[in-house]
Amino acid sequence: MKKLALYEPALCCSTGVCGPSVDEDLLRITGVMKQVKEEDDVMMVRYNLAANPNSFVRNQNVIDTMQNEGQESLPITVLDGDIVKTGAYPTNEEIADWLDVSLQETEDSIV
Repeated sequence: MKKLALYEPALCCSTGVCGPSVDEDLLRITGVMKQVKEEDDVMMVRYNLAANPNSFVRNQNVIDTMQNEGQESLPITVLDGDIVKTGAYPTNEEIADWLDVSLQETEDSIV
């Protein structure tokens, strides 16, 4: 089973619809996660620094990256234990390639 994990900065919510403005990347990622959840043999998870600090502590690669690059390294994308992207959310194309799945456009998907 392929596993893609996103280690995100401290957020008040994962949907992107809270706060003064809508975060399009968070909306997109939420929509992508809904699609990936329906696939077999792949898993996609998100860890928020404020809500899931132990998940960060348990991943030495993530801790090392944050110590070397600071908070600017977030979000950190980890595929099967290896960091594949830092400092920005992965694109739909990257996620589809890494997990070998087909994704529909999700920009308009709101939780």
